[in-house]
Amino acid sequence: MTILMLIIISLLTVVFGIAIFNVLTGPMLGHTFSLVETPLVSILVPARNEEQNITDCLTGLSNQLYNNYEIIVLNDFSEDNTGERIAQICRNDQRIKMIDGNPLPNGWTGKNWACHQLSQRAKGKILIFTDADNRHSQKAVSNTVGWIQHLNLGLFSAFPQQTTITLVEKLVIPVIDLFVYAGLPLWLTYLTKHPSLAAANGQWIAFTRQGYEQIGGHKSISNEVVEDVEFSRLAKRKGVKILTTAGTGVVFGRMYESSKQVWEGFSKNIFGLVRYKTIPFFILVAGLFSVCILPYLMLPLLPQLALIAVSINILLRFILSVKYKHSLLTSSILHPIGVGLTLLIAFNSFLSVKQGVVQWKGREIDVRPEK
Repeated sequence: MTILMLIIISLLTVVFGIAIFNVLTGPMLGHTFSLVETPLVSILVPARNEEQNITDCLTGLSNQLYNNYEIIVLNDFSEDNTGERIAQICRNDQRIKMIDGNPLPNGWTGKNWACHQLSQRAKGKILIFTDADNRHSQKAVSNTVGWIQHLNLGLFSAFPQQTTITLVEKLVIPVIDLFVYAGLPLWLTYLTKHPSLAAANGQWIAFTRQGYEQIGGHKSISNEVVEDVEFSRLAKRKGVKILTTAGTGVVFGRMYESSKQVWEGFSKNIFGLVRYKTIPFFILVAGLFSVCILPYLMLPLLPQLALIAVSINILLRFILSVKYKHSLLTSSILHPIGVGLTLLIAFNSFLSVKQGVVQWKGREIDVRPEK
């Protein structure tokens, strides 16, 4: 057991080092560049049953400092008052246009189909896709264009600062950020060509028109549930430069608003993060359990070594919470509980994929990977 704890401490040291690297040097959407030019930007918003969010989302997007953009919103067969809310906003701002979605064809997920339709109507040289439940500071678009121009990118994305209100949100959602900020030095998404070191977030993802077409647009990932990560991998294979950043302080998202949504939302996504590969999935699960939970269980047996591992865990979560604006209490003190709950959802994701179908926003999503 002593050897195991030493291995865990070594792994934690590596993870902690990655986190510190991101905290100190990681690219941030909040960084401002002088713009070389201001091409037309198309801001594209798929919306399904978003009557509680769409007004705030579009209000933020209509107040951007960038001066050359259009906003297109697709009402994706909403069963609430989303369409009426959008229509009302369009009457007050001529830059905002609403289109009604077409029926979902076979071989497409709902979001990918909605985004594809939006891309067909977009006129911009830069396409920015953003979720309808996001909130945006005034510099979100200009800073995105600045990053694209500064590094000559074809794909750019940002992980929004996550708003969490319920206890389950506070426990689980920062653990997903932990995967990102302590698992991958963000600069490697730009500096390396290997697809395994790719990442993106569909809550705020931007393409140059050329980059989008070179990747193949949403047609190329039509049936992918974790479409953003697949976009980033395809981009690297196609030679398109990408960068993934932290959107803290600029783009804000509330991914899920209840325990049920957290459970269902991540159940459709987590297994897909390892491309539905069983062995990598169980390696990831075993590693997360060993590094983040086992040290707490080992405190009575190996108090000195276990205490070192627990201390690294707490310090890791504390630093990430300060940098990326997580809840300090639930992230640091309730860290093993949050990880444990995330592992339960991960197992449900695995089982859901094996069964073939999950529910999301009133639709059945076929999550079976292609053979």
